[in-house]
Amino acid sequence: MKKLIMIAAAATLGLGLAACDSSAENAVEEQAEVQDEATEAAADTAEDAGQITDAQEDAITDASEEQKDATEDAADKMDSGTPE
Repeated sequence: MKKLIMIAAAATLGLGLAACDSSAENAVEEQAEVQDEATEAAADTAEDAGQITDAQEDAITDASEEQKDATEDAADKMDSGTPE
């Protein structure tokens, strides 16, 4: 019984460590989020000032969100060792 508990505890710890994000991954994801927020704020300001249309603002924010997601996916692959 003690062996079973030890094996289960070791497996749980191993899975827990495998699921943790590295500090490098977190830094990349945080930078992607900051860039996305800055781009969206600039697009919103430009729309409010009448420099771009609502459709253009939507296109800019959609593209920014896609870029953020792609960057986060690449960061996830850094830790998992999955080739891009």
